[in-house]
Amino acid sequence: MVFTTPAIGALRRRFPTAHITYLVEAPAEPVVRHHPGLDEVVVVARPRGLARLRYDLRLAWRLRAARYDLVIDLHGGPRSGFLTWASGARRRIGYALPGRQLSYTTRVPWSRSLVPPRHSVLNQWDLIAPLGIEPPTGAADPVVMPIDPAAAAAVTARLHAAGVADSAPIIVLHVSAGNPFRRWPTASFAEVAAQLASADRARRIIITSGPSEAEAAESVASQARAIAGPAADSILRTGEFDLSELRALVGRAALYIGGDSGPLHIAATTATPVVALFGPTLPERSLPWRDPAIGSIGVDAGPLPCRPCHQRHCVPGDFRCLTAISPTIVLDAARTLLATHP
Repeated sequence: MVFTTPAIGALRRRFPTAHITYLVEAPAEPVVRHHPGLDEVVVVARPRGLARLRYDLRLAWRLRAARYDLVIDLHGGPRSGFLTWASGARRRIGYALPGRQLSYTTRVPWSRSLVPPRHSVLNQWDLIAPLGIEPPTGAADPVVMPIDPAAAAAVTARLHAAGVADSAPIIVLHVSAGNPFRRWPTASFAEVAAQLASADRARRIIITSGPSEAEAAESVASQARAIAGPAADSILRTGEFDLSELRALVGRAALYIGGDSGPLHIAATTATPVVALFGPTLPERSLPWRDPAIGSIGVDAGPLPCRPCHQRHCVPGDFRCLTAISPTIVLDAARTLLATHP
């Protein structure tokens, strides 16, 4: 979702008077809720069984009645392909995937290959290039997620309740543990959190996670406090943040550290420096797409014969692409960004 947001701005420049609608399922709707390039956001539900069929037929009728001139399928799945076809738009653009021959009038090449690596924003941009839109740059076409004012107020209230002063430098460590291909060891996260807290007692290290990783995040916080000793009070768990709240939290932080998952790309929409941990994926594909003047450092385990992979099966079996990333490497990157982007 985040990788599609530069294309929204480009479409608005290309068609300044157009009415632009974005179809999105509910979990990702906050990403585009306040995008300035959109006129309308349609939230699509995911009922099951026969209810899904009835829902999609009603949605297809709604799209056809709107008489869109152009539909771009940024997703490429069977459901989005059907809705694109059902819209009846004169021009329909999508990837040249099997079974989509009738869905699109313009089919863009697509490949499952991860080599050579190519940024995901560029893959999405391929779908609007047929409209005469020039290639993007991070400075001119960054990923975008405007702050939700209500979410920002909720974050401020939560930080105040936790005793975090407005002037306190905040470092966000996002723990991803639900997917083993994104699971940097909790002990490594804890070491980084403890060292950053001990280096500056004014800092507040906030450990975040998704709902399925809450237990791992609690473990990181507990281990980090044990290591930090006198600086233990600087390491905080303040509950879970939804996407809008996470955007607001990272936007006021001095640094974000996390793996290659959705929250990393939410962080990329801010002006906050980012240390990104890459295991089976490559920085060339997923490093924050934004103005290069904003600090971003990707850290990884270096060249491995099994990397990158499609994240279906770990061939060595030990997830060495993640476990070989040492806390020292991450701390060096964090210190560099904190020193150059105070």
